[in-house]
Amino acid sequence: MQRLIRSSRRGRRRGKLLFKLILICCVTGLIAFSALLFYLYQTDLPLADSDRNSQLLSRQGEAIAVFSSTDRNRSDVSLDEISPYLIQATLAVEDRNFFEHFGFDIKGMGRALLVNIKEMNKVQGASTLTQQLARNLYLSHERTWSRKFKEAMYTAQLEMKFDKDKILRMYLNEIYYGHGAYGIEAAAQMYFGKPAKQLSLAESAMLAGVPKGPTYYSPFNQMKNAKDRQRLVLGALVEMGNITRKQADQAYDEMLYFQSPKLRTAGDKAPYFRDYVRNVVINELGFDESLLEHGGLKIYTTLDMEAQEAAELAVASELKSAPDLEAALISIDPRNGHIKALVGGKNYVQSQYNHVFATTRQPGSTFKPIMYLSALASHKMTGASKFSSQPTLFHYDNNRKTYSPKNFGDKYLGDIDMRQAIAASDNIYAVNTILTVGAEQVIELSRRMGITSPLNAVPSLALGTSPVSPFEMATAFGVISNQGKQVKPVAVLKITDDQDRVLYEAPPAVTEQVVEPAAAYVLTHLLESVFEAGGTGNRVSADIKRPVAGKTGTTSTDAWLVGFTPELSTAVWVGYDKGKTLGTAESRKAAPIFAKFTEKALEKVPPKIFPIPDGVVSVYLDPKTGLLATEDCPDKKLEVFIQGTEPTEACSEHGEKQPEPLPVEDKQESRSWWSDLKRWWMD
Repeated sequence: MQRLIRSSRRGRRRGKLLFKLILICCVTGLIAFSALLFYLYQTDLPLADSDRNSQLLSRQGEAIAVFSSTDRNRSDVSLDEISPYLIQATLAVEDRNFFEHFGFDIKGMGRALLVNIKEMNKVQGASTLTQQLARNLYLSHERTWSRKFKEAMYTAQLEMKFDKDKILRMYLNEIYYGHGAYGIEAAAQMYFGKPAKQLSLAESAMLAGVPKGPTYYSPFNQMKNAKDRQRLVLGALVEMGNITRKQADQAYDEMLYFQSPKLRTAGDKAPYFRDYVRNVVINELGFDESLLEHGGLKIYTTLDMEAQEAAELAVASELKSAPDLEAALISIDPRNGHIKALVGGKNYVQSQYNHVFATTRQPGSTFKPIMYLSALASHKMTGASKFSSQPTLFHYDNNRKTYSPKNFGDKYLGDIDMRQAIAASDNIYAVNTILTVGAEQVIELSRRMGITSPLNAVPSLALGTSPVSPFEMATAFGVISNQGKQVKPVAVLKITDDQDRVLYEAPPAVTEQVVEPAAAYVLTHLLESVFEAGGTGNRVSADIKRPVAGKTGTTSTDAWLVGFTPELSTAVWVGYDKGKTLGTAESRKAAPIFAKFTEKALEKVPPKIFPIPDGVVSVYLDPKTGLLATEDCPDKKLEVFIQGTEPTEACSEHGEKQPEPLPVEDKQESRSWWSDLKRWWMD
């Protein structure tokens, strides 16, 4: 008996001890849990992934884009700016107990566990909106215990620091809806071309189903899957009592009108410029890609948003009626090399290929000014140099090869000078010029002007048969505009870290005098004739209210206009990606794009004439002979020359070259003979 009593007492003591241990553990756990909650409440949440993305800023300091591994097309809106149908549909299908739980749906987790055990597979999840938000803001989607633990901590912090409406708003502005659209406003605009506030029940049910699988449930990719998911969302709304079964059926049967793919655009401004800057920062300046995407850098650039908007508007207005036609525009300030505007294509969402840097396009006649500059700078030719515009068989390579170019429309002008050849884009004159100057010398000057693409030293180079990029052409024409000085193009001015410490600053621009200023000015004066009567750019001259010079160029697949003012050097290209032949209407779109852009981009800048440097002289010529015009010449025109290259011979009254002066001892006899002849004629 005593043994039983002692055993009973030991059992009671062990029970009490166990109870005390359990109580101590519970109290300790409660204290630890409370301490953890207090710690989480006092600790700031980390920067959201989108907040860690580096920013791209314009020259005015305006944030125009972000850098991330995906193109983040997003716009933040308040709950009042979102359709109630969309909010109800999202809660019904993603988190029905959102306003009741504290971040974790215990009932939902239990229900999901039972379903998964029954199916022997993970067929149902139980993540709340808060958990999904924590994952999207702060974490990757890897399946590890450490990630799960962090997700739980961030979920608790979100619930403690923000009210439910704030969490819901953050979720709807952050969640991914596919095709580069983050947040419901971007999704509504991309899919339906309307703000989120105007979404109908049917549209809301369609979009609420997409985040579950942005690719699988996208109506652009899999319409059947999207409709099946829409039916499920509408059913959830009926179960929640938000709508009736009749409303659900009507919404399911409603015909939805999606935004045309041709009209979809990226959320970031200047996306092609952003991609170019990414390449510069990583590959040229040596910054790590992860630092660019998650370091909170600020990249200050040269982009002028007013000029950029003018460029995008000009391209869009001219290409809106041509579905497959593409275009590129690059504009550089020739004085400092700053890239002011860059449009790499018609629609970034449809094609991320940046045509500004495409080196597969023949520049056609826009290459001729580079060749003419070589002729002028070498003093081998002047603006008065004449060649006969007629069908010609040219011999080259020591007479082993021949070349027979033609003019557009088989139009030949006879004896013409350089100004006429430039204005009419005469090919015969151009080939005569390159054979006079030498193709190798033209290539050497091209390199110094910024052309880096391979160039073939053949007569057809004069007609732009060697492909180059719009970027190279704008750079080269900038030399002409900048009085013969070349400044390397620059896009990035400064980079700072998240503490505003300067990590990079662009060095002062290095200027190289490629040709003498007088040669550049003479060519500029000649290129102005392109926009005058008889010039190939004349039809847009009325749209440009300032001095402008440039050159058009057309091949069977490419249309160009490369031109400049004292402030901007701009290259415009238009064509098809697949090399489709251009029709007459398409081949005429480059010039209007150039004109609309130039006038709009410079509308706040007073017109300026091209400055005349030292070493330039102006003389009156007889148009027929190219000789100095006398008072007796019936016609005359003013032409500019590099000093020392102007004609010294004068024409006669009838446009004929005057006789060579006789030796000094015969001058009196000559004067008497000429006087007698004039007297006889008058009699």
